[in-house]
Amino acid sequence: MAGAVPDAVRDILTTLWSAGHAAFAVGGGPRDVLLGRPTVDWDLATSALPDRTVALFADAVYENRFGTVAVRRQGREYEVTTFRSDHDYADFRRPHRVEFTGSLEADLARRDFTINALAWGAASPAEEPRLIDLHDGLGDLRARSIRAVGEPRQRFEEDALRIVRAIRLATTLGFEIEPPTLEAIRMTAPLVAHLSGERIAEELRRILAADAPSLGLRLLADTGVLGAISPELAGQVSLSQNKIPGEDLWQHTLRTVDAAPNRLEVRMAALLHDIGKPATAAEGHFYRHEIAGADLARDLLERLHLPRATTDAVVHLVRHHMFRYEDNWGDGAVRRFLAKVRPDAIDDLFALRQADNVGSGLERDADGLAVLRERIAAEIAAGPVLDRSALAVDGSDLIDELGVTPGPEVGRILGLLFDRVVDDPSLNDKPRLMAIARELAERPRVAGGPPNP
Repeated sequence: MAGAVPDAVRDILTTLWSAGHAAFAVGGGPRDVLLGRPTVDWDLATSALPDRTVALFADAVYENRFGTVAVRRQGREYEVTTFRSDHDYADFRRPHRVEFTGSLEADLARRDFTINALAWGAASPAEEPRLIDLHDGLGDLRARSIRAVGEPRQRFEEDALRIVRAIRLATTLGFEIEPPTLEAIRMTAPLVAHLSGERIAEELRRILAADAPSLGLRLLADTGVLGAISPELAGQVSLSQNKIPGEDLWQHTLRTVDAAPNRLEVRMAALLHDIGKPATAAEGHFYRHEIAGADLARDLLERLHLPRATTDAVVHLVRHHMFRYEDNWGDGAVRRFLAKVRPDAIDDLFALRQADNVGSGLERDADGLAVLRERIAAEIAAGPVLDRSALAVDGSDLIDELGVTPGPEVGRILGLLFDRVVDDPSLNDKPRLMAIARELAERPRVAGGPPNP
């Protein structure tokens, strides 16, 4: 194992050993090395108190009360934490206080799972570094099993994130959760509601990035954890729909996610594309579920505190995933569709729709997707006007040259000009558009009704 430890990690360990402190690489680093997996997750534990660790490393930073010092090496940040035991987990999220123990044994006993309770290092500079396994983590690696350290329910009540982490590890490693640990997850699943959105989002992101996300998503639903994260998604379980015979809406969602390309926005949209169906279900139909779904998706993603750009992209995909192409579409109809869904979202929208088709038991390019893709490519190559910013006139032109009053009237005229140019791109010429705008500005509104077209 020694040859697999990165130089930066060995450098930090050697500095601590040379100063007379025990120091070990712990958790995901040793685990992944033993599994033959690449890893960037290298955490270290030491007998040195935080102030002493800070004194040993010129670029170290200590800004918390949990004994973790951040040390930068080769452009990366490594966490070095003093051996500790945790106390008083009153909020199911983090210890209210920690006690530094000086004992590796006590430190490993507080960890979440046996496969993460492995340590590689030495207790003194005189010792040869070696692997420490006090909880048969090696046996669980061989058995491909997720098992809590000590009493499972206690581990999950200490930190409810461990509930979701167990499912994420089972998904990304392809392991099984051993029965007592799985039962403890079922018993403590409601505690996940106490977690911050950011912590849930990070675990969900990793589940969605797995080769088969459905493994983890199914575990979330079967254990009751999904209901603590999103009651709307949990409402898909057992909800029938006219797709693959014998499969419910949740099974359709799982198939769709697995069929989606491994891009966060697309897989998250695949997970949420039918989130509006339970709320709109009526006699076997889900009228305008994509509209309700877009609102519910935004609510959930904002609770999870995903970046605004990611949230907006996912909501846009959910809102527009129900498009239907007809063979009789003219070129103008294709341009209007492209303008509505935006060129930058086309690839992801088609990927989502293809995954939805697979999840429905159809061919990937069912519903004319291949033909529509070809027509869209042709329109993009021809350079059509796809948003108002590409118009040859803008609001200032209408105000300055036509005397249009700033406000809604400017938007109304620009919208009508945009529609004309989408139908006939050759009209995107300033003199021609200003002539049309003059007619539109002079045309009276119908009293009590919308503007005349």
